[in-house]
Amino acid sequence: MILSSLLFATMGVCVKYASEYFNSSELVFYRGVLGIIFMAVYARAHGTSLRTRFPAMHAWRSVIGVTSMLAWFYAIAHLPLATAMTLNYMSSVWIAAFLVGGALMLGRSGPKGPKQGPLVLAILASFVGVIMLLRPAIDQDQTFAGLVGLLSGMGAAFAYMQVMAMGRLGEPEIRTVFYFAVGTMLAGALGMLVTGSSSWNWQQALWLPPIGLLASLGQLTMTKAYSMSQNHGATLMVANLQYSGIVFAALYSLVLFGDNIPWMGWAGMALIIVSAIAATMLRARAAPDAPAEEH
Repeated sequence: MILSSLLFATMGVCVKYASEYFNSSELVFYRGVLGIIFMAVYARAHGTSLRTRFPAMHAWRSVIGVTSMLAWFYAIAHLPLATAMTLNYMSSVWIAAFLVGGALMLGRSGPKGPKQGPLVLAILASFVGVIMLLRPAIDQDQTFAGLVGLLSGMGAAFAYMQVMAMGRLGEPEIRTVFYFAVGTMLAGALGMLVTGSSSWNWQQALWLPPIGLLASLGQLTMTKAYSMSQNHGATLMVANLQYSGIVFAALYSLVLFGDNIPWMGWAGMALIIVSAIAATMLRARAAPDAPAEEH
């Protein structure tokens, strides 16, 4: 899981550099093309058929996931890398919020239902952290990018729940990742019809292959981490280790980009990490069979 988090953070570095030369639709398109090639080769090597019985579910997962990815890439281009990564990693907090909201709607919040108080506090603490994290962005006229980054985390939560539903139907992860890459390529191509394409320079294009490769490897190592943890009863520990990606992104922000994040931003980031871990642990008690989350 730590390796997976490092791969995703490194992908974010490539996206940030590439965003100087390519728009978000182009980055999504090339990420999809490279992901299709990588996953097709990987599926063939493992003898996994790419024929699916759930095309509609894959299509809906792609719509949600691509929307989230576009928002995330936009946030990476316009915010400090650590800030954009933290907002995207809030998917677990959004899922916890959906869990609490669903329990309230179904009337299970009474004395006989599960106690939601600690989970609600974790969710509220996380959004206090968001306010602290985005305060510097607001001061630097980056409010819109901050809101887009926040929405990327919400979209990732919806995509995760769709992946969870397909996993329960027996759909292999390799197939899910492959069809998401197909949806990514198509959405990027449609976006390029609207936004246009940038002039091609092979030196600038060198940032593109690592995006697709790192994203595919990040998803596969994350899946492997969860499958290994289920055999050793360490799923909760693995789920919390994914937040090491925020630490890697913070180091990249300081070393490579010299991002100036004030103390309030760092404090908000820390509060989000702590409350997200708490939400993950509390959510696990309500849904102990939840599978891996994706980026």
